[in-house]
Amino acid sequence: MPSVLVVEDDPSIRQSLIEVLAEHGYAVRSVGDGFGALREVTQMPVDAVVLDLGLPDLDGGDALRMIRGISSVPVLVATARDDETEIIKLLNAGADDYLVKPFSGGQLIARLSAVLRRTSHASPAHAARAGQGPRPAPAVEALGPTTVGELTVHPGARTAHLAGQELRLTRREFDLLAFLAHHAGQVVSKRRLLTEVWREPYVDDQTVDVHLSSLRRKLGERAAAPRYLLTVRGVGIKLVAPR
Repeated sequence: MPSVLVVEDDPSIRQSLIEVLAEHGYAVRSVGDGFGALREVTQMPVDAVVLDLGLPDLDGGDALRMIRGISSVPVLVATARDDETEIIKLLNAGADDYLVKPFSGGQLIARLSAVLRRTSHASPAHAARAGQGPRPAPAVEALGPTTVGELTVHPGARTAHLAGQELRLTRREFDLLAFLAHHAGQVVSKRRLLTEVWREPYVDDQTVDVHLSSLRRKLGERAAAPRYLLTVRGVGIKLVAPR
């Protein structure tokens, strides 16, 4: 699963980008400033960076040049600056592509996919994975069927039903639900979910939060009024039968 670092200081925009990327299968980390981006790129390799230029501590162009000085990671610049001269400067400074704000989630995914097709062989994260050997996909299909309350999960058939109605789940949502169902009644940490479901132990916990939020909606519940997915503050999440 490709990993992406989102560098955006506006919390609402950052959350929107995280949600779009997570829904399309990306593992997402995020920071709100340029020095945080440099720290993340140095400490934990990613497959791509989505870089906003209007950062509170560094000009985005300077952040781009500093990232390029320490890493070959592909960088997709998100900018409100549509001046051709400025865009040429960014590309010459090492940007792999750019998007002019405002842009749609579809545009982001299309541009990012194109960048990754061209550059994935050279990304630090790709190289790290190659050195470790391939990561196996989560073997949820090997788990047996599980029933928790009115929820039934069949990993082999990759189907889940709630009160007899089939749930329409994404691949990652199903993997997450199947893993939690297999460990029903047990508190599972987000770090364990990232390690055993995503197989990406160094990804931002927000990736799990986004998928749990979507899963809650499909189970007909909210975090403030949970039925199946109970959060144990500071520990993790567990799936239980409603009382």
